[in-house]
Amino acid sequence: MKRNIHPFSKILFIIGSLFIIAGLLWPLLQKMGLFHLPGDIVINNNNVHIYFPIATSILLSIILTAIMWLINRMRR
Repeated sequence: MKRNIHPFSKILFIIGSLFIIAGLLWPLLQKMGLFHLPGDIVINNNNVHIYFPIATSILLSIILTAIMWLINRMRR
């Protein structure tokens, strides 16, 4: 008997898989210095550490946009 899987279930599965892959690659990404790009703002005072990952956010946005575009293109 063939089961019909809802499209939303597939999307949740893909997103969950991406989170698992990102979690496994996290130590490697930190060693590469991905989260300390030149455009990121770091403010260190006595007991205060503020980090604004502006360049990292832009880079991740571009990567996620490309991934979502590819997924959308494959669904057509």
